[in-house]
Amino acid sequence: MDYQKMIIIGNLGKDPEMRYTPTGNPVTQFSVAVNRQYSNGQGELVKEITWFNVSAWGKRGEVCKQYLRKGSKVMVEGRMIPDRQTGGPRIWSRQDGSAGASFDLIVLDIRFLSARQENNVPEHSIEESMDSIPPEDDIPF
Repeated sequence: MDYQKMIIIGNLGKDPEMRYTPTGNPVTQFSVAVNRQYSNGQGELVKEITWFNVSAWGKRGEVCKQYLRKGSKVMVEGRMIPDRQTGGPRIWSRQDGSAGASFDLIVLDIRFLSARQENNVPEHSIEESMDSIPPEDDIPF
């Protein structure tokens, strides 16, 4: 049996959006920016941002929609979904013409890291068994 899990910590880029599949399953989507800073060989400060498109299903998605907002800090444990055409990250063009990439994650566990008073966030994580995650064919996007 093969298995993969990715863990990211970052901030929501926009408020979560919740939709329902044709079968009535709730799914909440939001973007998470993971920031990295380092000094290059010339001593210049380099800032990198990697974007992740995150989908949370079922009760987990409903709780994310209720408590998370743009700017909320989260730790997401998830399963990466490759682009169906390339098998890798989703590649796109920015307005300035430069290439950008984003990665898609299905939430397996999420922890709300922002201060409770910021977003009325509960202190616990939202965990569900992997059996409750719908098949990829049920994803409405």
